[in-house]
Amino acid sequence: MKALLSREAGGPESLELVDLPDPVAGPKQVVIDIAACALNFPDLLMVADQYQTKPPRPFIPGGEVAGVVSAVGEGVDALQPGDRVIAGFVLGGLAEKILVPAGGAVKIPDSMSFEEASGLIIAYGTAHHALKDRARMKSGETLLVLGASGGTGLAAVEVGKAMGARVVAAASTEEKVALCLARGADAGIVYGRGPLDAEGRKALSARFKAVVGEDGADVIYDTVGGDYAEPALRAIAFEGRYLVVGFAAGEIPRIPLNLTLLKSCDIAGVFFGAWVRRHRDIYRQNLAELMALHQAGKVRPHVSETFPLARGGEAMGRLATREAVGKIVVVMK
Repeated sequence: MKALLSREAGGPESLELVDLPDPVAGPKQVVIDIAACALNFPDLLMVADQYQTKPPRPFIPGGEVAGVVSAVGEGVDALQPGDRVIAGFVLGGLAEKILVPAGGAVKIPDSMSFEEASGLIIAYGTAHHALKDRARMKSGETLLVLGASGGTGLAAVEVGKAMGARVVAAASTEEKVALCLARGADAGIVYGRGPLDAEGRKALSARFKAVVGEDGADVIYDTVGGDYAEPALRAIAFEGRYLVVGFAAGEIPRIPLNLTLLKSCDIAGVFFGAWVRRHRDIYRQNLAELMALHQAGKVRPHVSETFPLARGGEAMGRLATREAVGKIVVVMK
């Protein structure tokens, strides 16, 4: 099989297209012929050795895939060759085939394309878990999403709307905000590119407050961090919940903790992968809820670009420039 291999830490250009032996299914394992692999920001960080998890090299990046089961190992009863499935929190997605535990592959309906399906688990799973389990968001609350046009940001816009929230989408360009509005956001803010000085942060906070309303945002979903975090936190509601999802701006913010006292608010971290490993039963229940939302037409991964495997490094580079909107997907055929 062909695969993109990371032999040493570096940027997307360091990935090498190689030929490797096909995987063989062992007990309670399945082989998936990959049709699509959705890329996520952690894939980029992992290749650069900047992620929490550092797999031994060489490794094949790519954390969520969709495809067809081609072989099953001993003791696998729930799946059979020909089943259309998705699998997330894997390593090895940028390849033509992947070996996964049978329990990690989930069937998908024929109505769901492989490109859309490959982008469902991590981005939408993160958003759903964050809003449901970490923020305990209720219908009628106001949700502010930073980095709203990215994969997990756009997922938060759609999931938040499906949960009955008033959604305010914040992104770096008018075009990105327009996409969020088209996907269900109620209002939008263009915050431009940083860095921001003290006056810039103060002005941005005033703009956040003007759009979320005088009571503030009940929930803030932050995928950006950097200079944008403090202005957003200053616009939070009393007893609001601030979700730390990622740091696409490239900097981990320093938060004045007096703001949490004055607002009586919570700051909650969202490390979806670690949570899934500890709560497999709840995760599968959440995934079933996401499938139902997709079938009802309330969430639908926005695949903005597709790339062949040979250009997988270029695809990952789109994440590095922060130009990507929705999901970037690598397709094998």
